[in-house]
Amino acid sequence: MSADYEVRGDVAVITLNNPPVNGLGHATRKGVTDGLERANADPKVKAIVITGAGRAFSGGADIREFGTPKAMQEPNLLSVIATAENSAKPVVAAVHTIAMGGGLELPLGCHYRIVAPGTKVALPEVKLGLIPGAGGTQRLPRALGVEPALNLMVSGEPVPAEMLAQVPGQKLFDKIAQSADTLMDEAIALAREKADVRPLPKLRDLPAKHPLGDAYFQFARNTVGAMAKNFPAPLKCVDAVEAATKKKFDDGIAYEREHFINLMWTPECRALRHVFAAERAASKIADVPDDTPKREIKSVAVIGAGTMGGGITMNFLNAGIPVKVLETKQEALDRGIATIRKNYEAQVGKGKLKQDKYEQRMALLSTTLSYDDIKNADLVIEAVFEEMGVKEAVFKKLDAVMKPGAILASNTSTLDLNKIASFTKRPQDVVGLHFFSPANVMKLLEVVRGAKTGKDVLATVMALAKTIKKTAVVSGVTDGFIGNRMIEQYSRQAGFLLEEGATPEQVDKAIEKFGFAMGPFRMGDLAGNDIGWAIRKRRYVEKPGMKYSKTADKLCELGRFGQKTGAGWYDYKPGKRDAIPSELVNKMIEDHRKELGITPRKISEQEIVERLVYSLVNEATRILEEGIASKASDIDMVYLTGYGFPLWRGGPMQYADTVGLFNVAESMKRYARNPLDDAQFWQPAPLLQKLVAEGKTFNNV
Repeated sequence: MSADYEVRGDVAVITLNNPPVNGLGHATRKGVTDGLERANADPKVKAIVITGAGRAFSGGADIREFGTPKAMQEPNLLSVIATAENSAKPVVAAVHTIAMGGGLELPLGCHYRIVAPGTKVALPEVKLGLIPGAGGTQRLPRALGVEPALNLMVSGEPVPAEMLAQVPGQKLFDKIAQSADTLMDEAIALAREKADVRPLPKLRDLPAKHPLGDAYFQFARNTVGAMAKNFPAPLKCVDAVEAATKKKFDDGIAYEREHFINLMWTPECRALRHVFAAERAASKIADVPDDTPKREIKSVAVIGAGTMGGGITMNFLNAGIPVKVLETKQEALDRGIATIRKNYEAQVGKGKLKQDKYEQRMALLSTTLSYDDIKNADLVIEAVFEEMGVKEAVFKKLDAVMKPGAILASNTSTLDLNKIASFTKRPQDVVGLHFFSPANVMKLLEVVRGAKTGKDVLATVMALAKTIKKTAVVSGVTDGFIGNRMIEQYSRQAGFLLEEGATPEQVDKAIEKFGFAMGPFRMGDLAGNDIGWAIRKRRYVEKPGMKYSKTADKLCELGRFGQKTGAGWYDYKPGKRDAIPSELVNKMIEDHRKELGITPRKISEQEIVERLVYSLVNEATRILEEGIASKASDIDMVYLTGYGFPLWRGGPMQYADTVGLFNVAESMKRYARNPLDDAQFWQPAPLLQKLVAEGKTFNNV
């Protein structure tokens, strides 16, 4: 049983005890209902208190039961809440630390609620593509008022209990405890105080009204619809709260439940639940146990004060970790530090960062021109030019000066980490930490595991990623790792589409309509088209048989490297980032087609999307086959957090599962018959063929 029962004098105390956050799994739910029945049957018990053990009242549903029969096994949460609400003896919820989702809906079904200071409460179901499903949409508007309740639901964000306690006329909290330490004593005192009060107050009996009625809900739909156009759940929250104002309570509960169950089966909900699980799974490495010893990281050194080095530095300063930045020339150092200051000052100007916090962070930053000054750092990250000879010089120097046990990390985005590690006598200490630009903003961190990278090093950097608020995904060593290896095939397809008849604008619009933050050509202009050009030049030598469109090379030969030069696939006005279709580029593409003897054809949005997305999927499948990524969900996390893949589609692998792997493979075979495409690439990867034959999927959601 994961709920404890004890009697303190004349008060029964039921304590949720299901670490780490007292998820409301079946055993916990059964423990609560059994405790309520036991307390009601005991004549010595006058009142009941429900609380949570450890560091939460309750985080809500037990994610370990998602998608399993146990999730709905009786007593389900609705039954638990009904048992509390219908108790003949008063039930007091003693809420502390965290009360989220079902962990807030349970107290709403109790007769009284006392909360510890600093408690965070939330109904975060929209983040899983759902609405509250255990009475939250019906009871919270009665307890808090229609507008604040709806705001809490559609945002899904945690809010301090003290803030909600200040809402005029609120009935959510009867009392705020003096402190977390006194919560239980005060809860028991409240229970005794209310032991003989009848009738017992129930939130279901309160009215839920809004003075503007229909006008308010139409305004709410317009606002929520504009903010969450690809997510159905927020609008369903509006519908359910409106039902609370117009229907009898039991009819409102039935309405809520119907929408909750219907949403559970939508592609968006399945995708968001997949993302929720995938983000947690990404930190798990099969052969690196949770109890693997970790190295202490008290100070960091960064080699290079350029765009990447500065962004990387800010991550650690934000987390309160001292950083020393090394450069070869003082002017480069001064320029880099000035950029960091400018970034922080912009945050201060926008009210996102307080002046004292800015000053604290800058006080943690120091600089040097000498490797000797960084020798005692616990972690050093190089962020120098992406060329093996440059990396070699840096790592040989680091090997000579860094203290034993220091972690030596490379921010390389494509180069062979094993080769980089071989430049040292301590390859077990070398790891890849591939940050994405801008490094102080992007959530993704590819952790590249070399052949000899120590398990303690991996455990350390994965834990450190959480400290600096990154989503870390482990990759094996391959050219481009997970993300950039896949994006190369995506970019190749974009080029072939141009040769066959599309324009850069048409391709970008189609994939952005699908949900990508940015199409391949706008992305190229932002990143710098010269970066891809350098990679292709290397490919022409290393893989002469690999086919590429020459349009991108011709663009670079014109000096059109993107936004930084004011011209790329698009034209740009000085000081602006708006992409303006370029007549010159379209003429260059037309001339190139004529040189190849290609008659342009009309290409549909569907074909554009399929060729771009399925190119990601097929290359990702090969990455899985080779063991470069350990699981499909890791690949989804890379693309969701680093490459702008639409969240509501769950990542490329989850999207392929949704479409159906048979359908994906058949489309690939069809594109393989295109004489202007790369027929060899479009052969479905063996793992994909195997999954199709066995009727399986990449992910099991």
